[in-house]
Amino acid sequence: MSIRILLADDHKIVREGTRQLLEQSDDLSVVAEAATGEAAVQLCEELRPDVVVMDVHLPGINGIEATKLIRSRYPLIRVVVLSAYDDDRYVFPLLDAGANGYLLKTTSGASLADAIRSAFKGEMVLDPQISGKVISRLAHMRTYRAGAMPEGLTERELDVLRSVARGRSNKEIGEALGISTNTVQVHLRNIFGKLGVGDRTEAVAYAIRQGWIALEK
Repeated sequence: MSIRILLADDHKIVREGTRQLLEQSDDLSVVAEAATGEAAVQLCEELRPDVVVMDVHLPGINGIEATKLIRSRYPLIRVVVLSAYDDDRYVFPLLDAGANGYLLKTTSGASLADAIRSAFKGEMVLDPQISGKVISRLAHMRTYRAGAMPEGLTERELDVLRSVARGRSNKEIGEALGISTNTVQVHLRNIFGKLGVGDRTEAVAYAIRQGWIALEK
């Protein structure tokens, strides 16, 4: 079964190029395109795609508002932002609006395809440049309660966390460590449970605060 995708971008040439890149993969299918935020929300109501690839700047309601509406009305629909901007004024409002990923338009077609697959499975997907911003902000936020980690992480789990901090996908982590993608997912679930966090980004932020790992400069 193909992952059904809606493309939301006000530039027709960008939509056409993205469609061509994505439809080279048998498991991805672009079911519709939207040139405005309103059209994106309406098409989500009509077609219920699996993943929306969302631009930030759209006529009418912008990508932030469209994302907020889509994620609140149709929580099963994932939204992956594909933007030319890495400014905090776009990144954090979009993630707060419920975006499941944020990629820059400098990303490759293969990376976008992988990000869509990951978002479809419920994973958060961030461009390495964006991931660094998010982790840095989280690392200076709330302090976790004492005793939140009943057991220490294994060395392999720390290896996985270090790879996550570098912005690697589960597939890339598996290739780097010589393990399967499923094994990476198991390690991540164990890490989340031990640290009392909900996702990859919070896990890395926790580890940074504890001094276990450091962001690469």
